Amino acid sequence: MKKKVIVQLPRQANPEQLRIRYAVELEELDAVADIVEVDASTEEAFIDGARDADALLTSWGINISRNILESLDKCVIVGVGSVGVDMVDVDAATENGIVVTNTPDIFIEEVADHALALLLGCYRQIKIQDNIVQAGEWYTGRPKLSNTPRLIGQTLGVLAYGNVAKATVRRAKAFGMNVIGCDPYISEIKMTDDGIEPVSFGELMERSDYLSLHCLLNDETRHIMNAEAFKKMKNTAVLINTCRGGVVDEKALVEALQNGEIAGAGLDVLEQEPPAKDNPLFAMENVIITPHVASATSRMRPETRRRAAREIALALKGKWPMSPVNPTVMPKVELERWQPYPMDRGPNR
Repeated sequence: MKKKVIVQLPRQANPEQLRIRYAVELEELDAVADIVEVDASTEEAFIDGARDADALLTSWGINISRNILESLDKCVIVGVGSVGVDMVDVDAATENGIVVTNTPDIFIEEVADHALALLLGCYRQIKIQDNIVQAGEWYTGRPKLSNTPRLIGQTLGVLAYGNVAKATVRRAKAFGMNVIGCDPYISEIKMTDDGIEPVSFGELMERSDYLSLHCLLNDETRHIMNAEAFKKMKNTAVLINTCRGGVVDEKALVEALQNGEIAGAGLDVLEQEPPAKDNPLFAMENVIITPHVASATSRMRPETRRRAAREIALALKGKWPMSPVNPTVMPKVELERWQPYPMDRGPNR
């Protein structure tokens, strides 16, 4: 009997429509599970429809809260189609013996490209210069850059050193930037081997000319960029954020920009998405904002969907998935661990 994978959409479809809508996911799931849409207009409605789920597949919509997770009778896995998993109560999932997975290696290069694009846009004052041209003030553009130092030799600081940060660092080094980094979960030897100077959080704030954020959003990182952090930064520094809006205290960021405590910001994510139309960041010419699109390319969506479904398929077949974000759940689940092949054998030998 096939398992049941629940997706959270407030609409229903007949079986043929479902096969078309979820064709990518069914490439991985078709042999082991059926996909069922459940009303997600309220948490209560979702609980009613998802109670007997073997797995949940999500990346947006209703948050997978403790209430939802504790209501699931036999769920094995929550597959998240993004890097961030802040829409899932991971602690509650772990307590209830449910694996949570993400897609950490699907759009590394795309997000790194976007991080560097925001950095370069701020460095060359692209928004300001475009506004000058639009206003018919052609000859005022060059003086705006007359006090801007060359990018080569300036210091990029990275907060967290995961896959996207590594890719961003490779790009920054090609522009001749020095790189420092802070990540308490990565060994200093690893960072040093990659040509990055490991520093404390305080030193990262004090020394960065450009500070690029790459951390997950959790209790440890929420509002890690607060008023105290901004006061430590150079008044010429620029903040780049392509991870999650919640790692930045947006009110503190607005005040830091207004008070000249930092020079600018390039943001792909905000605390509230979509943002309010009167968000003060919109009126600042030294702030570039894009609408959470860093990962977006023609490849991103299908590959993310396929990978999230593959993780679920592995778990429903009794296998440990490739990218669990809560490995401490391992003792509570009956999933077969991957066994490495002997050195003299391969999968096809």
